[in-house]
Amino acid sequence: MLRFLKPAVAGWILLLPLAASSSEVVVYSARNEQLIKPLFDRYTEQTGVTVRYITDKAGPLLQRLEAEGRRTPADMLITVDAGNLWHAAEGGVLAEVSSPILEANVPANLRDPKGRWFGLSERARTLVYSTDRVQPQDLSTYEDLADPKWRGRLCLRTSKKVYNQSLVATLIARLGEQRAEQIVRGWVENLAAAPFSNDTKAMQAVAAGQCDVTIVNTYYFGRLQKKEPDINLALFWPNQDSSGVHINVSGAGVTRYAKHPEAAQALLEWLTSEAAQADFAGLNMEYPVNPKVMPDATVSAWGQFNADTLNVNEAGRLQSAAIRLMDRAGYR
Repeated sequence: MLRFLKPAVAGWILLLPLAASSSEVVVYSARNEQLIKPLFDRYTEQTGVTVRYITDKAGPLLQRLEAEGRRTPADMLITVDAGNLWHAAEGGVLAEVSSPILEANVPANLRDPKGRWFGLSERARTLVYSTDRVQPQDLSTYEDLADPKWRGRLCLRTSKKVYNQSLVATLIARLGEQRAEQIVRGWVENLAAAPFSNDTKAMQAVAAGQCDVTIVNTYYFGRLQKKEPDINLALFWPNQDSSGVHINVSGAGVTRYAKHPEAAQALLEWLTSEAAQADFAGLNMEYPVNPKVMPDATVSAWGQFNADTLNVNEAGRLQSAAIRLMDRAGYR
């Protein structure tokens, strides 16, 4: 299987052709190898279809698809965050797919309205707080974190990460740009430290007492909890009386110039099936998009919540506006 191993060899790897036979599907994946290989291996065992893949960051994969055009060997693109999926669709590298199976397996708000991409796993971006210094009743909404009572008590991941851009994009969709900017300015005023490079560092700052609350994707909490079972942190589900917890997806689409679009669609349908969903989501402690499939035990233990039903496509459509807003608000 061909994949990116080292930056030093990435250049010449990009030049290698990936010819695919009728018994193969070629996938470009921004999802890490350890999260996709077990599924692809099982699919091959069940169907005899070989899945060849390349893994890299979302940006370089999209650039590659755009540069290759009709010459691309890729039949499918898998990437994370609805913002990245939206850009791929609007960039013309994904084909429209009509599939009753996909429409049955993936709720409407977790897929592109035109059928160019479909969610494969759902991730919740929620609050994590210090159990030493914060009571659950002190928390309520994302908007409330802009209140002066949180001055010097909030930690955030950098605005440069697409996850926070998508969160702010949905605030714009729900509340309008003026109100969303007021909230983000409040967050900035309440920061206890400069934004962190990732969710884990932000949670570690909360645990160490540098701040009291942060916003993270739940699977980062799960990873940290697995390493440190007794860590003094807990999840809180915000906005339960209003918009619900902000959610996003990892997802996939059939490429516009796929050499084997039927085989790619069959793989995509299988990845959303009950047979595959538990593992696809469970390997990264995410939530299945297929409503018939339960999360794994660790994720289920975090409790149930009301999720935002806004189509995650809005995270991409309003991403540029969100980036400009965060820049104006001084959120770096």
